[in-house]
This record gives sequence, C-alpha cells and structure tokens, in this order.
Amino acid sequence: MAEAALPLTPAPMEGHGVYNRSSRVQAAGSAPALSLLERAATQAALAPAPEPITIADYGSSQGHNSLAPMRVAIAALRRASPTRAISVVHTDLPDNDFAALFRMLAEDPKSYLRGDPTVFVSAIGRSFYEQVLPPASVSLGWSSWATQWLSRVPAQIPDHIQAAFSKDVEAREAFARQAAEDWQCFLACRGREIRPGGRLVVLTMALDEAGGFGYGPVVEAIHDALLALVEEGFLAMEEVRRMAIPTVARSREEFQAPFRERGHVAGLAIEHLQMFLGEDRIWAEFERSRDAQAFGAGWAAFSRASVFPTLAAELSGGPGDPRAGEFMDRLEAIMAMRLAMAPVPMQMPLARMLLVKEGS
Repeated sequence: MAEAALPLTPAPMEGHGVYNRSSRVQAAGSAPALSLLERAATQAALAPAPEPITIADYGSSQGHNSLAPMRVAIAALRRASPTRAISVVHTDLPDNDFAALFRMLAEDPKSYLRGDPTVFVSAIGRSFYEQVLPPASVSLGWSSWATQWLSRVPAQIPDHIQAAFSKDVEAREAFARQAAEDWQCFLACRGREIRPGGRLVVLTMALDEAGGFGYGPVVEAIHDALLALVEEGFLAMEEVRRMAIPTVARSREEFQAPFRERGHVAGLAIEHLQMFLGEDRIWAEFERSRDAQAFGAGWAAFSRASVFPTLAAELSGGPGDPRAGEFMDRLEAIMAMRLAMAPVPMQMPLARMLLVKEGS
C-alpha cells in the first residue's frame, strides 16, 4: 500500500468545552508527571529580570488539564521569585477552541490566574511541529497527552482505524516512520525555544513492556461501532476506510533514538525517562459503583472528546458535513452500549520525561 499525502492532523476538537468536560482519563494520567514538573520548575534557569519568566504549555487543547500543572509550576517558581512577572503561553492548532480555554481561566475556581496579578496568559494557534516561540525564550515547557498525535496521516489503514491494531505491514511502517520524524521535529523545535538551563517535561502515550499499545477494548469498540453504522446505511464503507486515529505509542528505544548520535537534540538532553501504567479512573469508579452503563458512557465520552472529530473530518462532506453531529452522537451511543456489555480495565501505558537544555 503506497503512502499518501493526507491532511494535517489531528482535526480540531469539538467546541463548547466538550474536551474539558470529558478528559478525566488524561487528567488522571498526567498526575504522575506533576512531581517531575515541580522539580523542573525549581531547577530551571530563569530569564534575567526584568524579563518575564515564560512557561510554555505545548498542546493545551481547551485548557482544563493544564490547570493543575500550571499551578504546580507557578508555585515552584514563586518560591524563588515571589514578584517576577510570569508569562504562561498555551499553544495548540489554529482551530482549537481557545475561547473555552480563556473562559475557563476567567471563571474556574481552580484557575491559576486567581490571586496572582503578575501571571499573564496568552495563546498561540500553531502546530508544535514548528517553532512557535522566539529562540531561547522559554524557561519551562510542559506537554501532556499531545506528542502521540502525528503531524499528518502518513497512509490509509486498510483494515482498522488505529495502525497499532492493523495487520497491514506497510501501514504500520508508514506510521512508525512518521512518528520518528515527528518526535525528532518536536525536540528540535523545543531545543531552539528553550533557554540554556531551561527544562521541558513531556507526558505521552507509550508502549508497554511487551510492545502493546493498550486501550484495546476502547479502540475495538470504536471500530466495531463504525462498521455497525455502515450496516445501518448511515455511513459508506469508503468513508470508514478513510478514517484513522493518527496517534502512536513509542517504546523507550524510540524515545531515546534521536539522542543516540550526539547525546542531545538541539541542546536538549534527557535527564529522566520513566515508562509506567496510568490510572484507569473510569474502571476505578466502576469497581465502586458496579454501574456498567456509566463505565461505557465514560469511555465513550473520552473517545468523543479526543478522537471523534478526527474521524468526522473524513465524512464525505469533510469537517462541515451536515451529518457530523449525528455521526458523533450515534457513534458514542453504540460505543457506550458495547463497552457496558463487558466492562474491563484498560491498559494505559505512558511515559514521563524531563529534558534539560544544555548550557547556562
């Protein structure tokens, strides 16, 4: 199967704060990286006064899962610099729902802006697979649940929607090549932006010790639900064939590969890298309540918030297809029903890492 020049990904998240309301999985998964972020903030080299201290949040989405990390980072920086201006810059793709982010920062009781008039916030609508901030301007970087998304869909997947579950060797190899290129590009861009002595913390999807992607029942439920919509006549099979979730999980070796030759990428070096299994909060709630419908609905809502808009972009009418809303509603309902029939815990392999910009 030949590679194809397919659209940049991912598609924009569903608007009106949907992602903020349905991202408990990501919030729980990010928690183990907060201690690493606090350590990074304590050790990061700061811009000389009176320049503001810049924190960059790479891949912020609608911002809910950035609240706790930014509070942790700001608190750590305040211990060393009680009155310095701090600039928090959230970055994501141009079509991201930045309005939801700014509303949340203004209204949420847990907003990091509350009580500190010397913290200033801004946003940049640009892919982090290019440079988004001036050279050597960032003291502290944070990226959570973002670098698993590829910059583009490198090839169609003929037998699935997720390359990790495909039996097509060419498709899997195309996704692996794109993942390697994107990781190298992400590191090189951050290396240019982070100041000498600055730090970057990354939390992202990973492969488990056996090379497994995880999330099997959820991914299969999405795929099965799409085929059910074809059987119902709501979707054409050709539409489903175009659909792909352009996410990858990397192994320890793949995370380390860009550093092997010189020990750094654009001055960035790995100080800490840990692979671990994230907490399945939806399963934990099911164990307490034994509510199978709530279990299915939780994972379906997670999937809708994170990947359904990307799938909907491949409808015949594109992202503006008049069936898009109904498509996501029906896909979510079928998914929830199927997952509720046999609740199981999800394997959620993750990696957390701390990178340091060499120099002083």
